[in-house]
Amino acid sequence: VREVPARNNYDLQVNGLGYQDVHPTTAATSARLIFKGTVTQPLVPPIYHSSTYVMEKLEDCFQGLTNGGSIYSRNSNLSTESTEAAISAIERGAGSLTFSSGMAAVTSCFLGFLKSGDHVIYQLPCYPSTITALKLLRDEFGVEITPIKDVTVDVVDSLIRPNTKMIWIETPCNPEIVVVDIAQFGALARSRDILLGVDGTFASPVLQPSIPHGVDFSVHSCTKYMGGHADLIGGCVTTRTIDQWRTLKKIQWTFGNMLSPHDASLLLRGLKTLPLRMERISSSAMKVATFLEQHPKVERVRYPGLKSHPQHEVARKQMTAYSGMIMAEIKGGEQGARAVAENVRLVRLAVSLGGTDSILEHPYSMTHGPYLLKPEEIAESGILPGMLRISIGLEEPEDIIKDLDQALAKVQL
Repeated sequence: VREVPARNNYDLQVNGLGYQDVHPTTAATSARLIFKGTVTQPLVPPIYHSSTYVMEKLEDCFQGLTNGGSIYSRNSNLSTESTEAAISAIERGAGSLTFSSGMAAVTSCFLGFLKSGDHVIYQLPCYPSTITALKLLRDEFGVEITPIKDVTVDVVDSLIRPNTKMIWIETPCNPEIVVVDIAQFGALARSRDILLGVDGTFASPVLQPSIPHGVDFSVHSCTKYMGGHADLIGGCVTTRTIDQWRTLKKIQWTFGNMLSPHDASLLLRGLKTLPLRMERISSSAMKVATFLEQHPKVERVRYPGLKSHPQHEVARKQMTAYSGMIMAEIKGGEQGARAVAENVRLVRLAVSLGGTDSILEHPYSMTHGPYLLKPEEIAESGILPGMLRISIGLEEPEDIIKDLDQALAKVQL
């Protein structure tokens, strides 16, 4: 039995083995809440759709908050708590919270721990909405921000100021697939008493655990690999300490950005197959990336599993497999990328990632460019017109390769 924090500072138990001592696969498939006072336990936690809960006495309101009950689903709901217990077991953190989206998770970390005058160092490129959120904090609330492209400990250390409060990294990053050494940054953050947030969406927690390396906030868009079926929007944060969890919980209560019971149930279902899906996806992505790297119409490929990746050795050290995200820069610039994107058949043209279907998108025109708006911002982020971001799904890798090959044949050089 492993205890994890739940609503309003009381503890709920996760049924099963000691999760510090079992593989994340076991944690993903077996973590569940104990429902007190019942002889039998549901194998699959039920969905609690109720928005409010009936009481008999005035004192029951307080008792509901402190003894495992609920009073109002913005504050607590056993559906979301079951999912958070499973995520905590996988991540090995002090506690986890689920949010209405990945960006709700990211911005909750910012709103909960930053104030006017604080300084944030963040990785560039990263998810464009994260950049937008940081610039909003700068322009409207007086938070100082410093973007960095050369994401090394020495460079970041040289940029730390007396008011530096947080370092924010994304690994592998979106869409360049840069890999950052989490252990080195965790050691830096602990030595300088600075908060460290890591967005590991592109890897998932089963391939790249971060909390054990001294990370304060392990953040994921659950919309992607953790949900895994392109049928929910959600996010999560796992914290290093109980106090950090409590601060984030207060932010979640106040701003109301919790995950719905139905989406929490879908997410819990996705977590049960997450290790198996990531193993299959990683294996297929390696084959596809190898094919693309050898294709005459592809300028360059970034995939952590390839020896040509600049941070391949870092990826080998901190990832158990290399996930399913590939960046391929097509020759011919935007026209070359367009030819591939608009001629794939099995692979679909769509934003997002991490589902059962292989999809691709064009960051310059679809996701990053439109958010950054200014040409100098696009150039600063390194988003090139020929880039395609490819998310490998569960199809046979040979079929994915054949589809990309026929689309690449449409590229006119």
